[in-house]
Amino acid sequence: MTFENEYEWTVIGAGPAGIAAVGKLIDNHIDPKKILWIDPEFKVGDFGKKWSKVPSNTKVSLFINFLNSCNSFEFLKSNVLFDIQKISADETCELDLMVQPLQCITNTLKSKVVSNIDIVSSLKMKNRYWLLEFNNQNAIISKNVIMAIGAEEKILSYPDLKTIPLEIALNKHKLKEYCHSDDIISVFGSSHSAILVIRNILENCPKTKILNFYKSPLCYALNCGNTILNDNTGLKGTTAHWAKENLHGNLPENLNRFLANEENLKNELYKCTHVVYAIGFQRRKIILEGVSDFEYNPKTGIIAPGLFGFGIAFPELKCDSFGNEEHRVGLWKFMNYINNVLPIWLRYSI
Repeated sequence: MTFENEYEWTVIGAGPAGIAAVGKLIDNHIDPKKILWIDPEFKVGDFGKKWSKVPSNTKVSLFINFLNSCNSFEFLKSNVLFDIQKISADETCELDLMVQPLQCITNTLKSKVVSNIDIVSSLKMKNRYWLLEFNNQNAIISKNVIMAIGAEEKILSYPDLKTIPLEIALNKHKLKEYCHSDDIISVFGSSHSAILVIRNILENCPKTKILNFYKSPLCYALNCGNTILNDNTGLKGTTAHWAKENLHGNLPENLNRFLANEENLKNELYKCTHVVYAIGFQRRKIILEGVSDFEYNPKTGIIAPGLFGFGIAFPELKCDSFGNEEHRVGLWKFMNYINNVLPIWLRYSI
């Protein structure tokens, strides 16, 4: 095993959270040449690779706020007028309108820091530094590490059904290749993603039947003036409007919804040919010596001294004014969060 170098900070992952982390480190006067940025592709993570055709429930104004939030992004210096800058700040948009500006920022940050196209396989503490081992058997040491490793879809085990990946089910252009008139597709979940999947199938594969299995009633975000009830778990925007029009009492002809209890699954699921799981996400796995399942403080992102979790894999847990606790996921929410916790991270090394 060879040690290629020693770094002050290492950021693992180049999705939106990794981009925010690198930008904020530079803005806080960390020498860019002491920052190592690791990702297998540097193509805006799953955000760019999987979810670009997903309709967002975030207003364009908040995306623009993200792009302008770091001096090191140099977004205002760009001579390119991106498509997302051409639409109303109060509108929502498909996520792909954010991919191009985020890729531009990625390229800018890569020119400043040390970047490494690779995958981290394990971490462990060694002589007050974190030792990061890669799939290619090389290794580096870093005083501090930010884990922005992203998350993968949770799945259930129904091997008799053909799984349609969530990224396909959310992409109306690719979904048609998987749906046929004699198919019966089971969709698990009642979240924003699940409702988008159901709508996609109904609108793009109108002869395909759907059985939706859910554990919780539909939940809507509600603007209460100084706060938003169910801000992170409730349906918003056009998805909320569609759900209210179509899923409360008068269901479309080829859609049935069932509580996901043992009896309904036994009586109905065998009719299905395919399945889509829209039941949430779980963080990617990296071997971390001495820490069980990457336990972290959801208020500060601290995993261990000098080791911090950030982004969808390690979301902030926040209590709203009604006393409800929710995990906060979204680009602007990530940026607000790192603004609050980075001063702690900068001081919490060994």
